[in-house]
Amino acid sequence: MHSIDIDVIRTALDWQSRGHRVVMGTVVRTWGSAPRPPGSIMVIRGDGQVAGSVSGGCIEDDLIRRVAAGELALRLPETTTYGQTAEEARRFGLPCGGTVQVVLEPLSPQSQLRELLVLIEQHQRVERRLDMATGLVRMGATTTGDKLQFDGQSLTTVHGPRLRLLIIGGGQLSRYLASMAVMLDYQVTVCEPRTEYHEGWDTMADVTLSTQMPDDLVLAMCLDHNSAVVALTHDPKLDDLALMEALRTPAFYVGALGSLHNNAQRRKRLLAFDLSEAEVRQLHGPVGLNMGALTPPEIALSIVAEMTAMRRGVDLGQALSNWAGSQTVCRSG
Repeated sequence: MHSIDIDVIRTALDWQSRGHRVVMGTVVRTWGSAPRPPGSIMVIRGDGQVAGSVSGGCIEDDLIRRVAAGELALRLPETTTYGQTAEEARRFGLPCGGTVQVVLEPLSPQSQLRELLVLIEQHQRVERRLDMATGLVRMGATTTGDKLQFDGQSLTTVHGPRLRLLIIGGGQLSRYLASMAVMLDYQVTVCEPRTEYHEGWDTMADVTLSTQMPDDLVLAMCLDHNSAVVALTHDPKLDDLALMEALRTPAFYVGALGSLHNNAQRRKRLLAFDLSEAEVRQLHGPVGLNMGALTPPEIALSIVAEMTAMRRGVDLGQALSNWAGSQTVCRSG
């Protein structure tokens, strides 16, 4: 779950604790071009205050008006759809004839938002199922990734902790990678025991600098399915310490900087550290997409691109093949 969504939930709980009526809106379907994807959430207070967004501003004003007037979700969840006609899409400013369907849920203690927030903060992944007929919510642990299912009778969403990135090394490339990861809403930790690389990190917002040894820090962080590790020091004494522990965790991405030869040698060393061949195969090295990157910012971009593809379950081989094919068609056309 993104930090903005966690903030939306915290805001809803604060409003409820002060006795306000609160309705939560969740985008469940989009057709055509839509400003926000399914799963986007917002909360609307009975007096019209709002947090979050379901359309980037296109339909919010109308939702606020209807909720404040008591026209929507007074007692039970219900759906509303915007952009069903071309005239309506123009009126609400939806791009390219897009259509957005939103579930409106009146919040109460049975919504279990406080319990959901506690589980997320414990780094658990949770499936939340809302019964549209009763407003009752059931929650349970899950290992699935981002998921949203809506059949008109129930809305199922999956919520998890924020993404985390552990960067080994505090050099120039690490600074670019940390900055890009922060923009993608990762909680970023930089592991750098070498004091000569500490200058300037204390001024980088939303990045934590740790001086622990890499293997100790990996164990202390209890890495999960929402975690990534990238080793960038070029020093086997540091990189290998991190990798030998990170590859034993459920982290969705573990990568290391270096040439093909250096990474081949690294894999041999990791096997000597009693890692299995299956664990070592999880290592992305050389790290990042092969996109001709040369400068530190370009290399950082290639790394976050590969991390994003892995997190989204994209088959990179197939994706690149499809891209090459589309270029051939475009050029021949």
